[in-house]
Amino acid sequence: MYNKITDDDILKLKSIAGEANVLTGDEINADYAHDELGGIEKMPDVLVRVHTTEEVSEIMKLAWEKNIPVTVRGSGTGLVGAAVPVCGGILLETVQMNKILELDSDNLTVTVQPGVLLMELAAYAEENDFLYPPDPGEKSATIGGNISTNAGGMRAVKYGVTRDYVRALTVVMPNGEIVKLGAKVAKNSSGYSLKDLVIGSEGTLCIITEAILKLLPLPKVSVSLLVPFPDMKSAIEAVPQIFRSKITPTAIEYMSRDTILFAEDYLGKKFPDKKNDAYILLTFDGNSDEQVEADMKAVADLCLEIGAVDAYIVDTEERKKSVWSARGAFLEAIKASTTEMDECDVVVPVNKVDEFIKFTHTLSEEMKVRIPSFGHAGDGNLHVYICRDALEKDKWESTLKICFDRMYDMAEKLGGLVSGEHGIGYAKKEYLKKQYGNTPVEIMQGIKKVFDGKNILNPEKICF
Repeated sequence: MYNKITDDDILKLKSIAGEANVLTGDEINADYAHDELGGIEKMPDVLVRVHTTEEVSEIMKLAWEKNIPVTVRGSGTGLVGAAVPVCGGILLETVQMNKILELDSDNLTVTVQPGVLLMELAAYAEENDFLYPPDPGEKSATIGGNISTNAGGMRAVKYGVTRDYVRALTVVMPNGEIVKLGAKVAKNSSGYSLKDLVIGSEGTLCIITEAILKLLPLPKVSVSLLVPFPDMKSAIEAVPQIFRSKITPTAIEYMSRDTILFAEDYLGKKFPDKKNDAYILLTFDGNSDEQVEADMKAVADLCLEIGAVDAYIVDTEERKKSVWSARGAFLEAIKASTTEMDECDVVVPVNKVDEFIKFTHTLSEEMKVRIPSFGHAGDGNLHVYICRDALEKDKWESTLKICFDRMYDMAEKLGGLVSGEHGIGYAKKEYLKKQYGNTPVEIMQGIKKVFDGKNILNPEKICF
């Protein structure tokens, strides 16, 4: 289907990107064959590190002419194999495209290249008294990757997801044409929103080389509240009641005692409270101490009324660091506790979170496998991990398939979807097809054909 890369192609790539930025064979580190979880592995034929939109354009013109597959990669922090070059070919790394190009204080926008890290953008915005609200757990992910998966994160409850902050994109089409989608405007009703098709498309439609992102004024006050509950059911059932109180926290996270203990071991730091089975962690922000404190007190009182054991204010820097560093380390802590794992990133209606979590506990007992979880209680996005531990390879693979089948079926039964923020990539595409059915999948495949008639850009991902 695809052509092999020739020596002449390598020479052409070196003339475009520079000899030092084109690697082949043993020059390519084995890490480029997989993403963070490593469930799917395939080495590229050539790795090209790009620095400009024009370089990307010239490389895609060559790939289009020669019918060579191209996969785009940022920091490699994905969890579903979206950046794995499963068909070989060219792996295009964009981490060197890492410049913050413009801060427009009048229009509240920032223009960045795709290789800028989320933590770099967040710090830059804060230094200039602005907030970039999307806050996925993996702070070392690139903005290009965040846009490609429509990443959400902990602040999605109040502020929304990445899609809500993308004003415009500069993209390179599979044939090498450079196109601008959207504009630096607050409203746009000018035909189909092509920009929004690209957001969440996981590098299958075009290559993002520049983004104009919306910023907000930085809230003056931010305080967290850690609320322990006797069990997960009580903790999760508190969330809809908090929303009904007409108070919208910035974030509402849930966590179990087991997950906290993993994080303690991993970080070598103590969590403020670990005596109880379940916790919700909330953040409140605003522009006055009085407003934030009133919201926090009202929620604390409500939680205590409906069964919370206590309510701890997390207001000092030491406490904030202790609590949020533990929350940020959950994925790595669980990963460090087992020999191998895979993730189920489902999203269900908020009032169904407890039912889904209880189902995973039952499934864990039935399958005799460890299934820890944590997630965003405020928006129903759950991160559920199946741990291999001491299982033999064949038993692990069969157990994993059964668990995934059962969990995705339950998510659908509860009115949920296959992925809340990590995307579909290669690993979850069969579950997407099963849930959506023929017509939606055919529409997506039709969109792919219009953008990429030769199917050279990140093939075998999402619904192919």
